[in-house]
Amino acid sequence: MQSVKWLRKNLFSDVWNSALTLFALWVIYISVPPLLDWAIFKAVWEGNGNTCREITSGACWPFVKANLGQFIYGRYPESELWRVNLTFVLGVAGLIPMLMPSAPAKKWNLIYLVVAYPLIAIVLLAGDRPGLVGVDTSLWGGLLVTLVVAVTGIVVSLPLGILLALGRRSDMPAIRMLSIAFIEFWRGVPLVTVLFMASVMLPLFLPEGVSFDNLLRCLIGVALFSSAYMAEVVRGGLQAIPRGQYEAARAVGMSYWQTMGLIILPQALRHVIPGIVNTFIGLFKDTTLVLIVGIFDLLGQVRAQLSDPNWAVPEGATTGYVFAALVFWVFCFGMSRYSVFMERRLNTDHRN
Repeated sequence: MQSVKWLRKNLFSDVWNSALTLFALWVIYISVPPLLDWAIFKAVWEGNGNTCREITSGACWPFVKANLGQFIYGRYPESELWRVNLTFVLGVAGLIPMLMPSAPAKKWNLIYLVVAYPLIAIVLLAGDRPGLVGVDTSLWGGLLVTLVVAVTGIVVSLPLGILLALGRRSDMPAIRMLSIAFIEFWRGVPLVTVLFMASVMLPLFLPEGVSFDNLLRCLIGVALFSSAYMAEVVRGGLQAIPRGQYEAARAVGMSYWQTMGLIILPQALRHVIPGIVNTFIGLFKDTTLVLIVGIFDLLGQVRAQLSDPNWAVPEGATTGYVFAALVFWVFCFGMSRYSVFMERRLNTDHRN
């Protein structure tokens, strides 16, 4: 009986709701069975390119299995893959307790993630240190590049975006105008243009003999671009704080930075958690654009492997792109679910 009441209340409460429910069931009926047939029942699970050529009605999962190393590491030397794996493990080891609200030593964990871990990751991945062979960034690829670009953009854009948001609301005209100019410039330029300028045009303006790594230039461009959007998200949270909060902080003798750090920002950031996570998700998906400047992220590596004549099969491209989509979905869905968890924990939903 409870299930029947739930169905009546949520799915068949009125004519329009009933019609939408039936339409959704029809869409599921016509789309899910063919998808399952292609991905599971009629798919090729073992074999090689020749096997996939013989069966053209289903996914070619051997293509993914054979090129999985390329999809994750790119052309990183096989003998040095332990360095990438160790970097992943150290990052996860620091991230998990940071995401757990009840975990102790948050301050030291944050210092590790923001200060120590980036230095360790650079040393491990780039090498060229005693005992480590140097690995040029042109050999990096796949999921490794996707995570490097996304994590760098996320870590840099949040604090820089907060500073820009505060600068845009500053009482000092020079700081306010500089912040506005920075935000509006980067928001008005497509990310594709930013990457192209950073990779191709920037070296033309540098002094002779001065150069920056191509990946480093893209990381800087992505971080600055995303920080402008993050600044507007944070500014929305700042504007939601009543004026009385500022006046009360001044009344008890707090300085500007004490007011912002202890009173205003904790409330403002809590209000805009969905917007912040949405920006992170958008940034994670935008990492695929680095392909236009010759950097092979996960999607770019999938495209590169499709040029292998051994895997010139009818369903190879579709299978590769579906695999890449699933990987991106897992990361983006994970960020979305964590956002919902934090909203509930911090009670940012004010609906009755």
